[in-house]
Amino acid sequence: MGRIFVVELDGRSYRCKYCGTHLALPVDLVSRSFHCHSGKAYLFNNVVNITIGALEEKMMLSGMHTVADIFCCCCGQIIGWKYVLPTPTPHTHTHARTSEAAHEKSQKYRVGKFVLESGRIVDEVDLSTEGFIDTHSDLQSERLRKEDPNGKIFF
Repeated sequence: MGRIFVVELDGRSYRCKYCGTHLALPVDLVSRSFHCHSGKAYLFNNVVNITIGALEEKMMLSGMHTVADIFCCCCGQIIGWKYVLPTPTPHTHTHARTSEAAHEKSQKYRVGKFVLESGRIVDEVDLSTEGFIDTHSDLQSERLRKEDPNGKIFF
């Protein structure tokens, strides 16, 4: 296996819960209204630092879809799935009903998008871009400091 190059995203990002690898930016979030077997899930236009598994036909609440599980490229944990177009088979015409269910016009917007399970990701803020306010500067501390009769200092 070759060397893994990890993409570092700037600012706030969604990360792998298990190893902290950057996965997606908030601007790529399409919907928070998705569900998976373990609870809530989020739909994204773009996700980085993943590997994609084999294609599968899965029955979901919205019908039959062709999907591929996606895994964190660093720790290998499954983090969600990607909606893909089904691969044509020689028998597609005999299974027209299944093919239609996978490609209902109301569901086509999902193709090419990624679903991250909320229980497998964390939403973190990049602290390096935020300012820090010292509420106990030396001048302020001197004003707040008092000394009790026993010589102990407290604020």
